[in-house]
Amino acid sequence: MLIQMTFILIVPLLWMLVTSLETEGETNRFPPVLLPERPRFENYTEAWAAAPFGHFFINSLLVTSVVLVSNLIVCSLAGYAFARLRFLGRGALFVTLMATLMVPFQVTMIPVFLIVKWFGDNVAEGLGIDHLGALMLPNLATAFGIFFLRQFFQTVPVELEEAARVDGTSRLGVLFKIVLPLSLPAMSTLAALTVLTSWNDFLWPLIVITSQDQMTIPLGLSYFQGAHRVKWPLLMAANVMSLLPMLLVFVGAQRYFVQSVASTGIKG
Repeated sequence: MLIQMTFILIVPLLWMLVTSLETEGETNRFPPVLLPERPRFENYTEAWAAAPFGHFFINSLLVTSVVLVSNLIVCSLAGYAFARLRFLGRGALFVTLMATLMVPFQVTMIPVFLIVKWFGDNVAEGLGIDHLGALMLPNLATAFGIFFLRQFFQTVPVELEEAARVDGTSRLGVLFKIVLPLSLPAMSTLAALTVLTSWNDFLWPLIVITSQDQMTIPLGLSYFQGAHRVKWPLLMAANVMSLLPMLLVFVGAQRYFVQSVASTGIKG
């Protein structure tokens, strides 16, 4: 069963790779060809030149970097507060935060759009609609990230923190010098998930971005779809290029996934 499921998941990726090396004639041929007669690597250079792909790449890299750094900082601070600090309303606040995980994005889409528009009108234009800030603002921290790190922080022996506190280390010092270094698997996993989510986000950019110079890669791929036909080899080549950075991220972080997920479920 596992082999069949793996096959189902891999076939679309292989088909995308094969199509990226075909000519348009081979792509539209019926019955379809399994392998191109002569791999056409020129599709990649043509795809890069046909659209401002480099600009789309830089936009995606900028948005993903800001969202990543913000999530790691905010989620680690909030997660540690929920895991270790005692304050009034902590339980109710945490339950409310977890409840947001059950609300689909489609429900909050319009309120978030209005909030982003307000920020653009009243705080800074760069945070408003049709700016990269509109892609960053709603994703600076996530309820899942806070929950994920909170669960992992609870597995860190509290005795280590108490010993550091006896030596005069502040709460922030304990977090940054003891807890976070011990939480590298969880931080790496959250970083990988954040990068994958931000890099591949399509729906929200589709709603708030209209200018080509503000487009990220998922939106920019629509550049290869004409009014009457789609240039499938170029589109698939662009897809492969957009996939490569995420493949590197996943390969680099995969060894932390199982370790962090297993540790996260130890304490509730």
